[in-house]
Amino acid sequence: MKRAASNEIYDSTKSKFRRLALPAAAAYRDRNRHLHFSLQRAMSRDTENVAPSLLNEPLLLRGFVKSSGGRRKRRSRRPESFSGSVTIAALCTAVVALGPIQFGFCIGYTSPTQESIMTSLDLTTTEFSWFGSLSNVGAMVGALISGQLADYLGRKGCLVCAAIPNIAGWLVIASAGGAPSLYAGRLLVGLGVGIISFTVPVYIAEIAPKHLRGLLGTINQFSVTTGILIAYLLGIVLSWRILAFIGIAPCSLLLIGLFFIPESPRWLAKTSHSSALKAALVALRGKHCDVSQELYEIEDGVEASRAQGKVKVTDLFQQQYRKPLIVGVGLLCLQQLVGVNALLFYASSIFESAGVSAGSLASLALAALQVVMTAVSAILMDRAGRRLLLMVSSGGMCVTCFLVGLSYYLQAHADSSLQTFVGIMALISLLVYIICFSLGLGAIPWIMMSEVFPSNVKGLAGSLATLVNWLAGWVVTLCFNPMLEWSSAGSFVIFAGICAITLVFVALRVPETKGKTLEEIQAHFR
Repeated sequence: MKRAASNEIYDSTKSKFRRLALPAAAAYRDRNRHLHFSLQRAMSRDTENVAPSLLNEPLLLRGFVKSSGGRRKRRSRRPESFSGSVTIAALCTAVVALGPIQFGFCIGYTSPTQESIMTSLDLTTTEFSWFGSLSNVGAMVGALISGQLADYLGRKGCLVCAAIPNIAGWLVIASAGGAPSLYAGRLLVGLGVGIISFTVPVYIAEIAPKHLRGLLGTINQFSVTTGILIAYLLGIVLSWRILAFIGIAPCSLLLIGLFFIPESPRWLAKTSHSSALKAALVALRGKHCDVSQELYEIEDGVEASRAQGKVKVTDLFQQQYRKPLIVGVGLLCLQQLVGVNALLFYASSIFESAGVSAGSLASLALAALQVVMTAVSAILMDRAGRRLLLMVSSGGMCVTCFLVGLSYYLQAHADSSLQTFVGIMALISLLVYIICFSLGLGAIPWIMMSEVFPSNVKGLAGSLATLVNWLAGWVVTLCFNPMLEWSSAGSFVIFAGICAITLVFVALRVPETKGKTLEEIQAHFR
């Protein structure tokens, strides 16, 4: 009886459960199936608009971060449009651009003052040549220490360290009574310029919004060419001592301006200044801009670099750093090996062969052309992209270098009736060469150097790349006169060959960085 009663209760309960639970389970399955297909459709729509390179990145780099407990949490998708202000970033760029103006002023100072300095201090040509070249020696020392200074003191602190020897150096030059004082002043100025040449591009890249990083980064090279032009113009009407005193102005203004601009957010993240990091981002993007996404991206990038540990010089040649090192060092080395300084040095005689006798006018024309074309490069940088401009630049320089070499060959071997044509060909080739250099190889290697290195090696690798740049420039300047004595035409054909190598290097090794965050660029090399 009891067993029969219990069986009836069990059957009754089972039938009720089937009547109530099974329809509910079916509804639950239907709802989940609907959500599953809805999610699939949404994901397929989203992935249609995502670059294949992004889809191929590791999950960590596509919006997931690891919490301290090891679980992954979803990060919000990066907004496609930039809603913040660019005014403060542009003003900060204008302040630090005073450093490259000093850089250019140092380069341009010796050209208009050579005759007056040699006459005033009774210097030989060899002594004045040493005066001009010692800035490269000082710059190599500055480049060697710039990365460590920038990592330890911050980008602003490093620029303070660069401004002080610059000011001191110009004071020594302005009051010089002989060659030793000139040498000491030039070394000090070169030391500051070497630090500036690394720190300013890095600071600009680290504060600029990704869609304007090319434009703002080009301000570095634009300021260098502006400094050269200022030195040429003022050198025509001012004495060499007064011109040296004017050289104090850019870095003096830079020292004042550094008190009013924020530190690099990425350096603050690297040094674990979390509150200062957010404050710097708010200052750069505006009070009404939501900086949380950019804050997360910066912190994630720094954490990924920090996980690699401390890096020594020998570690730079490991697989994970080798590719960005090849790009950064290669571009800055080739920038000098294409012979731009040599061609500028030889510009006066090329203009004279075309019938323009005033060497100062030739220098002014080339300096002004560099300024204008660097401004054009700034406009094109974030539209055409880095790779295209570099390839057009190196290809155009290859052709024009060959034509300059050909003009000197024809000048030595052709009939006198062709001399006018040969001179005009050399003149036009040199002008087009400067245009091509300013469009790409002038500015982009410095921008790429500041983009490709991870934060944990940026100081070390950037110092190495800057050192190689100054060393290559010094070697080209040192070897140029012996090369001309060997063969003028052959020298320019060699430069044309190096330009062709640069074109191949860009095509095979250099990635496009336009429109990408620094973290995305660095993830490309992992």
